[in-house]
Amino acid sequence: MTARAVALRTVPGAESEPEPEQLLARAALGDEQAFAALYDRLAAPIFGTVLQVLRSRPHAEEVTQEVLLEIWRKAATFDAGRGRVQTWALTIAHRRAIDRVRSEQAGVNREERAERLDLRRPYDDVTETTLDRFDRAQVRAALAVLTDLQRESILLAYFQGYTCREVSEKLGVAVGTVKTRMRDGLVRLRDALGVHR
Repeated sequence: MTARAVALRTVPGAESEPEPEQLLARAALGDEQAFAALYDRLAAPIFGTVLQVLRSRPHAEEVTQEVLLEIWRKAATFDAGRGRVQTWALTIAHRRAIDRVRSEQAGVNREERAERLDLRRPYDDVTETTLDRFDRAQVRAALAVLTDLQRESILLAYFQGYTCREVSEKLGVAVGTVKTRMRDGLVRLRDALGVHR
């Protein structure tokens, strides 16, 4: 409270603080100081009302700011004949809080509906494991149709990560021979697995 306001309160016959209705009427005319004083009076009760409904401090703070902004914007529409400013403000606050709850619930409901409508098949671990085993069995069977030299070259290169040069050194044959064995082996694998170009 300012020193002037304290002085006004202590001097007999001095003006008392304006009523919220007076402050709102002045705010409706664009008086920012009047609105600041009204803000100071209404912020705590509005916050308390909103917090009771939302039970979330961050959401209550946000809605309180929205309510105070609405009061500023609608100041000119207030009808003193229908009630007091604080009652009007708390009614707005309660309605805004209820709207927020409904909005949050609608969002949750939308997400739940979207999940129910999701037509993708859920991951089936048993099926995936079975298919993986089947694929491995097919590859083993296909590898069995290769010659020993083709199989050895392909296993070293594709399953152990060796380069053609490293495979040739490991097997003691020329790089060109390794490439030929691998090419021929891959053609036979493709045919054995039923893969067509």
